[in-house]
Amino acid sequence: MPRSKSDRRNNRGKRWNSAKQRSKTEDPSRARTPGKTSDSVNPSRAQTREVTKLLQGIGTPEPSPFRPDPFQLQALAALEFEDVLVTSPTGSGKTWIAREEIRRLLEKNGRAWYTSPLKALTNSKYQEFSDEFGPENVGILTGDRKENPEAPLIVGTTEIYRNQLFDALRGGEEISADLVVLDEAHYLADEDRGHVWEEAIILTPPRIRLLLLSATIGNAAELATWMEEIRGVRCGVVRGPEKRPVPLRAAVLLPDQRLLSLLDDAGKLNQEIAQLIEHNRDDRDRSRSRRWR
Repeated sequence: MPRSKSDRRNNRGKRWNSAKQRSKTEDPSRARTPGKTSDSVNPSRAQTREVTKLLQGIGTPEPSPFRPDPFQLQALAALEFEDVLVTSPTGSGKTWIAREEIRRLLEKNGRAWYTSPLKALTNSKYQEFSDEFGPENVGILTGDRKENPEAPLIVGTTEIYRNQLFDALRGGEEISADLVVLDEAHYLADEDRGHVWEEAIILTPPRIRLLLLSATIGNAAELATWMEEIRGVRCGVVRGPEKRPVPLRAAVLLPDQRLLSLLDDAGKLNQEIAQLIEHNRDDRDRSRSRRWR
């Protein structure tokens, strides 16, 4: 017997209610599995906590009076009578030593050179020193810039300084400086450019004080001994703090847009990142083995 319209509507309603009931129990996003944490149900909450922890404490510190560290004062005192090699982590204040010694020299009508291995860093120091000592007292010499070359303070690349030393050997004008700063002195170990720093040290007249700055020289005492033998001038080694005043925080952005700290609280590789690396390695091995079958 044909069903009436009201019967068909009732049957559809029963099927719809039954389907909704099943979806509530089958859909894992709706079900509350015993033992599951809120983070596994809502991964964004875990990600928010991870990012908050990663960025915690980052910001501009409260202003406070500047007090030089003991190693900075030690280096300044040593520069009065010897060459100085300062090895200290990035951000610990090596440039302050150079700036204060340059200030002392300029006040006594002295002259100085500040060298760096990179044009970008040279340009940055030129602007910094121009703001500090006045643009009339600072010049810059790089491969593509030559401004105020007669200034009492010259900022330039190490190659330009080395070239001026060679020119002096050929009868050209001698280097007019009481202090030469070799920033990023660890470039001595660079396979392609290290000879530039060696030649700069060897050819700098002993009357000129050398101040070498670096964060990554591991054999500082050995280097200082070599400089003493080459130049006939004592070279003191000043070491700063062992750890960076501003610690680095490394993170990895995953393909699913999550941001994870590279290291855990114990300083070891984040376990989840380690598992991803292992998983990718296994995938590559399986793919390689299939190609050779």
